[in-house]
Amino acid sequence: MMTWDVLNIIGTLAFAISGAIIAMREDYDILGVQVLGFTTAFGGSTIRNLLIGIPIETIWTQGDLFIAVFITNIIIFILPNDWVLKWDKWGILFDAMGLASFAIQGAMSAVQIGAPLSAVLVAATLTGCGGGMTRDVFAGRKPMIFREEIYALWATLGGLMIGVGLIQGPWTTGALFVAIVTLRMLSVHFRWRLPRHSVS
Repeated sequence: MMTWDVLNIIGTLAFAISGAIIAMREDYDILGVQVLGFTTAFGGSTIRNLLIGIPIETIWTQGDLFIAVFITNIIIFILPNDWVLKWDKWGILFDAMGLASFAIQGAMSAVQIGAPLSAVLVAATLTGCGGGMTRDVFAGRKPMIFREEIYALWATLGGLMIGVGLIQGPWTTGALFVAIVTLRMLSVHFRWRLPRHSVS
């Protein structure tokens, strides 16, 4: 349960930061920053709840996390512009942290209800990418999951490791979190891509 709570906090705040930064890059006002920050922060957990049958209204019971997201969005909003302009570096890191946290959460949730491996992979992928997809759609951007660098694959591979039982306990879970974040950042740095087939 502690591991679950830690992942939930990390994923939620990381996605809140990435959503708030993109909102400022798109010249949103303070209300827009809050809306995009909140929808990004809770998009992944909403998809997770839908996938594993948790009532959606349980999201509203996370009062302390809502306050934390609200304060985080305010902090991002008042940061100097030169900090915000470092989005290409820090925004991708926070997005990678959100991806890893919620991918692991989604996979763990599916395993706990006895779902088959295929369902674990889907839960990891959609839960991990949910916040980022929500953010990009609301901001009118091409979702990061469909961009050139490898993104969703790392969530799927994390789900595979959990689904086959290779991840047991907080230490291996932490190692998997670090691995997903690192692989995502490396894929951006080295521009790793999946095969493409263009039709003219």
